[in-house]
Amino acid sequence: MRFRTVLTRAAAVGAAALLAVTALTACGNDDTAAVDNPYGLLQPGVIRAGTLTDAPPNVFLKDGKFTGFDNELLRAVAGKIGLKVEFVGTDFSGLLAQVNSGKFDVGSSSITITEARKKTVDFGNGYDFGYFGLDVPAGSSITGFDQLAGKRVVVVQGTVQDDYATKQNLDPVRVPDYNSAINQLKAGTADAWIAPAEIGDKSAADSNGKIKVAAKQLSPTPTAFAVAKGDDKLREALNKGLDEVIADGTWSRLQAEYYPGRPIPADFTPGSGSVAVPSPSAAS
Repeated sequence: MRFRTVLTRAAAVGAAALLAVTALTACGNDDTAAVDNPYGLLQPGVIRAGTLTDAPPNVFLKDGKFTGFDNELLRAVAGKIGLKVEFVGTDFSGLLAQVNSGKFDVGSSSITITEARKKTVDFGNGYDFGYFGLDVPAGSSITGFDQLAGKRVVVVQGTVQDDYATKQNLDPVRVPDYNSAINQLKAGTADAWIAPAEIGDKSAADSNGKIKVAAKQLSPTPTAFAVAKGDDKLREALNKGLDEVIADGTWSRLQAEYYPGRPIPADFTPGSGSVAVPSPSAAS
């Protein structure tokens, strides 16, 4: 009996020692993970960004590569904080929920900051301004936003253009993506499309005369990258990187490249506002 007691005590001591070692090892792994992945990204060192494929010049696919002003800006911002970017295409209507659920680390798609959207995600500092564009079929008599009552107006679901049309009691036709809106105008099944102005301009220019831009108006709030609620470390890192690409002229160069000739409103300042914005000529 004594021999068995000794063995039992020895086994207990051994088990305790093993648990202690396991606990220390686990803590060590957590510490290592924190060092290797300080922003809690889905893949250490890589931002997985949800974006769109059909919204030039803001975000789109070209020769199989995700590009556009917003995506190239995110690449530059990520580079400043030592990260790469992996883009994944999605629909705008689900993008913010996918960011907050952890499917994506960041949302990059000319996302206008609104109070309603702040309930789903957190936003970095604003990096761009935007206009609403009003695209109509060629030959349309519509020349302004005040002529849309009773018309069949198409919008991309979940966008600020959708919000605007709803608040104006236009009962808009909601579609999942920009190509669907363009196709409705070309087919004559919609009287007008309220779009981000730059995307509306490009769509009209590429339509072989089937679509024209009827009007534009300035959007009241800036666009920004979206992160999950409470993801302060990543948000603050993106803000830091954004200020750096503003200061070194990258932001101005990308503005000139993707929005040539577009005037910048006098009251718009990108980023934190603490760094000077070089002119496009000085940045080139």
